[in-house]
Amino acid sequence: MEAHGSQLAVEQVVTTVAYLRWIPLLPFLGMLFHASVGARAGRKAVNAVACGVLFGAFALALRAFADLGAGVTSVVDPVYRWIDAGGLTVDATLVVDPLSALMCLVVTAVGFLIHVYSTGYMADEPDHARYFAYLNLFTASMLVLVLADSLPLMFVGWEGVGLCSYLLIGFWYKDSAKADAGKKAFVANRVGDAAFIVGMAALFWATAAAGDGTLRFEDLNHAAASLPAGVALAAALLLFVGATGKSAQIPLFVWLPDAMAGPTPVSALIHAATMVTAGIYMVARLNGLYVAAPQALQVVATIGALTAFGAASVGLVQNDIKKVLAYSTVSQLGYMFLALGVGAFGSAVFHVMTHAFFKALLFLGAGSVIHGLHDEQDIRKMGGLRTKMPITWATFLAGTLAIAGVPGLAGFFSKDEILALTFASGSYVLWAFAVATAAMTAFYMTRLLVLTFLGEFRGDHHKLDHAHESPVSMTGPLVVLAVLSVVGGYLGVPAVLGGSNVLGHFLEPVVGHPAAHLAHSTELVLMGVSIGAAFAGIGVAWLIYGRSPRADEGFSAKARGLYDLLTNAYYVDRAYDRAFVDGSVRAGDLLWKRVDVGVIDALANATAASFRALGGAWRGWAGGNVQGYALSLFVGVVLVLIAVWAGAAS
Repeated sequence: MEAHGSQLAVEQVVTTVAYLRWIPLLPFLGMLFHASVGARAGRKAVNAVACGVLFGAFALALRAFADLGAGVTSVVDPVYRWIDAGGLTVDATLVVDPLSALMCLVVTAVGFLIHVYSTGYMADEPDHARYFAYLNLFTASMLVLVLADSLPLMFVGWEGVGLCSYLLIGFWYKDSAKADAGKKAFVANRVGDAAFIVGMAALFWATAAAGDGTLRFEDLNHAAASLPAGVALAAALLLFVGATGKSAQIPLFVWLPDAMAGPTPVSALIHAATMVTAGIYMVARLNGLYVAAPQALQVVATIGALTAFGAASVGLVQNDIKKVLAYSTVSQLGYMFLALGVGAFGSAVFHVMTHAFFKALLFLGAGSVIHGLHDEQDIRKMGGLRTKMPITWATFLAGTLAIAGVPGLAGFFSKDEILALTFASGSYVLWAFAVATAAMTAFYMTRLLVLTFLGEFRGDHHKLDHAHESPVSMTGPLVVLAVLSVVGGYLGVPAVLGGSNVLGHFLEPVVGHPAAHLAHSTELVLMGVSIGAAFAGIGVAWLIYGRSPRADEGFSAKARGLYDLLTNAYYVDRAYDRAFVDGSVRAGDLLWKRVDVGVIDALANATAASFRALGGAWRGWAGGNVQGYALSLFVGVVLVLIAVWAGAAS
């Protein structure tokens, strides 16, 4: 596989402003409000502040986007000199260019809708202020990540979203399972973050050896071609390991399905527009480095395709409504890394945008179902909800068709572009994996839709009697996201369909464009294959589950081994437990019982006992007895005389 990305030589027109800092600062101030006075201010004040600061950040992001439209290539806000030591100089500078402008708009817009939805979903939560404090801080951290102009500043936001994911996933920390899920996410991300730090250090060392050490994205992309090939490859792979942690790819994907333990709006925020896209954004931002290391691109594409296929196959048999969507997220992120790996950086970002719309919609729709059924999440105990929850049904249908790749909806355009450019790169095996993934995606999403909304209700009829449509604070964001899931893809209509791929051209100054192209006839054939895979998946799932909602029982009986393999996600978690967790627990027990208690505590206790005995002996001399004091004086005088005589004799 060759590197298929190329940078465009464009004249840089930069304008300096002083308002970009307020984009992340507003939600950060919201966090301070919730943490300090939120509990006393009341729910209405917390809701107003939490949503208001996000809307303000969105308005400023729109202003920055508009400033780019006047022939300006980037808008820069140099906040202050952050680090100046040992040859390393880092300015806390925020930058809006086409790539960060798009990401900033997506994060603030989708984040705002999720905040509004949360005001309804979490209306009865006692720790209302704490929840929104975490949510605002999470968004602020993500905005620092996407606006940073250097790796160290990006890493501040990178660690911030990692911390907030731990806090939000384990929000209901009194439930040990939920607390454990938060810890699992934190630990898995720390593994990736360690590799990120080493990769960052390698880049600084290499650029310092060649001249002035730098960690600015623009400088690194320009210097990448002159770096030693081994250094560029090592740094690219190390940073990619960091990306596999944040964006849940093989081998660090295991935390994301467990992240469903958090409140459903948290799942939407983490899985749609923020944390899990951080790895894709980082690789796209450093596209010059990855183009200079084509072997790293091969690894990125292969890992992406395998993750997409593997997660989609696991999604076929999940019964928790949120777990289906969780594995779907892992799979769609794999699609994005596949695009990055074949040099289609703009296509990956395009899919980030469309995925943010339909995946946020699907998670919030799932939350609406859970809310209406009083916390029921098992799709085997659902059905017939279309009439009870018509708005949730209609919007969920739009999201399902979008992610399945039905023509005309957002997911079709971005997914088809990735498939076409993968084929054009010559990666035919990876393209086949991606097509199979598309078919499985359509299948498991149709299965989810049918078992949840159609047919007869199969659960507790007491819950059905009380099932209801969600309040407007929840259905309003669903409608907006449904519209975006339908129309969002038209920013990237390809030339073969009469479009001009507006989004692709907008991103070109930052991410370049793929060098490989297809004949229109070939592209139309590939598009037909993609559409065929989508409709095949939809049709097969409709035939199976429309006729027999309990069809999975027969499948599990006939192919128990395969069914268990998929249900347990290829036993990766179990393998990690045996390889790392169990050994760590045994080592901890050994250090605790043998070293801590047997050696350290024993020495400390022996020391204390000896001093206690010595103190007891001395206490006998100081018991208030005059004869004892006289004897002490006599012994002291004798000892002093002996010491004097010994000194004189020497």
